[in-house]
Order: sequence, then structure tokens, then C-alpha cells
Amino acid sequence: MQAANQIFFSLLALMLVGLYVSTITPSGYKKDKNLVYWQASILLRALAFIVWTVSPYLIGFSLTIANFCFLSSMVFLVLLFRSWHVEITRSNLIVATTFLLIFIFIYEVLRQSGAGFAARTGFVSIPILILSIWEINELTRLLKKDQSFGLKVLMGIVLISLTVTFSVAVYGLINHTGGVSQLIQFDSTFILWGSLSAHLLIYIAVSSYLYQRLMKSELTARLGLERSSTENTQIKALLEEREGLISSLLIANKTAATGALSASIAHELNQPVAAISLNTEFIQRQLNEGQTDPNGLKEVITHIQQDNQRIAKIVSTLRDIFRQEEIRTSDVHLDELIEQTKSIIVPQARDLKINLKFDLNVNQSIPMNNNEISQVLINLLNNSIEALSNSSQSNKEINIHTRVFGNFVELKVSDNGPGIPDQLKASIFDLMKTNKKQGMGLGLWLCKHIIDRHQGRISYQQSALGGAEFLIQLPIECVET
Repeated sequence: MQAANQIFFSLLALMLVGLYVSTITPSGYKKDKNLVYWQASILLRALAFIVWTVSPYLIGFSLTIANFCFLSSMVFLVLLFRSWHVEITRSNLIVATTFLLIFIFIYEVLRQSGAGFAARTGFVSIPILILSIWEINELTRLLKKDQSFGLKVLMGIVLISLTVTFSVAVYGLINHTGGVSQLIQFDSTFILWGSLSAHLLIYIAVSSYLYQRLMKSELTARLGLERSSTENTQIKALLEEREGLISSLLIANKTAATGALSASIAHELNQPVAAISLNTEFIQRQLNEGQTDPNGLKEVITHIQQDNQRIAKIVSTLRDIFRQEEIRTSDVHLDELIEQTKSIIVPQARDLKINLKFDLNVNQSIPMNNNEISQVLINLLNNSIEALSNSSQSNKEINIHTRVFGNFVELKVSDNGPGIPDQLKASIFDLMKTNKKQGMGLGLWLCKHIIDRHQGRISYQQSALGGAEFLIQLPIECVET
């Protein structure tokens, strides 16, 4: 019978070693940080069975080693169960280590003092009982969160194992006092093998539950990826819709900003058109009267060409502003862009007796979108012109100043109008915020949107002239994003 039991111990150890091999994580896969408790428990339980197998032929200290490995495997199993629902803390590890050292120290003292097998078995039953109850406690807590069938099976097997192990301990204490060799040979083989089989079933149930958790985790991850993909598609559609709305707002703002200048633009176009008409009539009259002075005709034709170029310049500027094209940047001279905008800004300012002062000091090109920055400039100038048109200021003035400052090109637009009310200063760049009776609150928000898209900054402060001052800073070199 001793040989049969030793073979049985060896088979249990081999089964546990095989179970350990199945826990080895392949390279390239993410390793569960709590897997170490499971692997340590399996190896220590297998080592306990091996030592018990050969203990009849070894020194007595081998029993201390076997019991230490067995209790350690139970401690790691408790830590594994606890890690499923809470984080394992350093204090948990300290308590577990202290628990093991105290009981093993007392066991070794009992063994060396000559205590019999019954006394030692009774003593070892105490930590086994404590750890089994601890296991049940951790599983009970986990059951409150996880009502899976696999966990319920595991709980049932732990309870059965606790009952059978306790029965074996009581039976051994009552019927056997001869030592470990006699225990291995006792005739109640069914109870002993049943106890050990229950311990093995715990490990099989744990392995099954871990596999169930893994499958559930993979399913959750797969569903999460599918949901994430759907959400990403929806977000992409919303972003595209947002860009479409912003593009529509930009076009609407172009129309509104330039429409406010339409009367002055029409007046500005009317002058060269009228001059061309008069010069054309003069040439026709000279031809009809037979007067063909070449020098005189050449001078008149020169005037017609100059007026025609003036018209073409105004039309070209308006066409560039309203051109709808892909948003892209190119190297542009800011001062030249301001010069091009003069043809549609100066006429209205002149009609309202507003003095425009240009102080342009940038002699290098920077990456920008020509049309968008033109729109920002027109918006700011249009705001200043509108503010001054309602002002009682006798000497109305707008200053446009540019300079290179560090890694930025600065554009400053300031006036001596009424400025921005204090209650609106903190929100002037917000959408739908305006101090105009007729306005939608889009202009400054779009200005900020455009400048932000150029990786620049726009800010407001009171100007030295007493009115509003807007400062734009555009990077000389944009960072790729």
C-alpha cells in the first residue's frame, strides 16, 4: 500500500507540473501580473507532493519542507483569489509571509522536541483550516461581482476539499500515532486519496475559471474594438461635418465682410469705368473730326490702360477672397498681402474720413493660406471702420503695423474708437458673442479659428489710441502635425 500511495503522490505532482507548463505565456503576449501567484502555487504544491513521496527515506526535516511547500501553495492560492477582485498590497504580502514563518517555525520546534505525529498533524491542520476559510472568504467576495458558473463550481470544490481534508486530519489523529510511514500505509486509502484528489480538483477548477476569464476578456476586447471602430467612424463623420460647417461659415463671413464694403467698392470701380468711358468718347470724337494727333491719342490710351489695371486689381482681389479651394499654405509676404487688400479697404475708410496708417516692416515670406489671412485682415479692419463710423471722434484713425518678433511675424490692428466693453473682453473670441446690434458673433471666432489653424495666436487689448487693438502672431516656420 505504501508503494501505491507513493505512486499516487508522484502522479499528482506530475499532473501539477503539466498544469504549470500550460500557464507559461508565449512570447509576444501580454503577461497577467497576477499569474505569478498561480504559477508559484502550482509549483509549491507539486514540490510538497514530491517530498511527501520520498519522505520515508529522508531525514525528518524533509517533513518540515513538505509542509512549508504545502502551506505556501495555499497562501499563494489565497493571494490569487484576492487579486481577482482587489489589488494585492505590500501589507498583504507581509501578513502572508509572517503567517507562514510563524507556523513553520512552531512546527519545526515541535518536531525537534519529539512531538508525535498526532500532535504535529493536529497543529498543521490549524493553518490549513485558516487558509481554507480565507480562500472561501475571498471567493465569496468575488461572487458578489461575478456570478459565473465556473466560479460557483470552484467555490463548491473548495468547500468539499475543506470538509474532506478536515475529515482526514481527524481520522489520522484518532487512528494513527506511529508517524508518517504508518499514515502512508493506513488502510483508509479512499479517504486519503479523496482528500488529495479534492486538492487537485481545486487546481483544475482554478485553471478552468482562468480560461473562462481569458475568453471573456478577449470577447470584451473584441467587442470594445468593434465599438471603438464604430465610434471612430462616427467621430470622423462629425469632424468632417464640423469642417463643412466651418467652411460654410467662412464663406458666409467672406460675403458679409466684403458686402459691408460693397458701396465703397462700387464707387471705387465707378471712377475708372467713368474715366474709361470719357476717354473712349474723346478718341471717337477726335476720329470723327479727323484729328489724329498720335501723341495725344497715345496719352489717352495710357490713361485707359491705367484705369483698366485699377479695375482688374480690385476684381482680382475680390476673386481671390471668394475663391473656394483646398485649404493649403504657401510662402506669402504679409506686407504684400496687406497692400493687395488696400484696394477694397481704403475707399470706404476714405468715404468715412478715417485715416489709415500703414507701418509695414516685414520683408520675408511665411507659410500661410493667402485667402484665409486676407479674410482675417478684412474682418479686423471692417470692425474698426464700423466702430469708428459710429464714433464721435473728430480725428478717426486706424493703424496697421507689422514686424518680425523672435520666431513670429506680428500684425497689429489698432484704432481710436470706443473699444470693447469690459463685460465682453473675456469672451470676444467665443462663438455667437458680439456687441453689435446687427451681427451673428462669427467674425472674431472665425479669425481665431483661422489663426489657430496656422499655429498662431490672436489677442485683444486696449490700444494706446484708446480704442481696440488686436495682435496676431504667426510662426515664421510651422511645425508639422
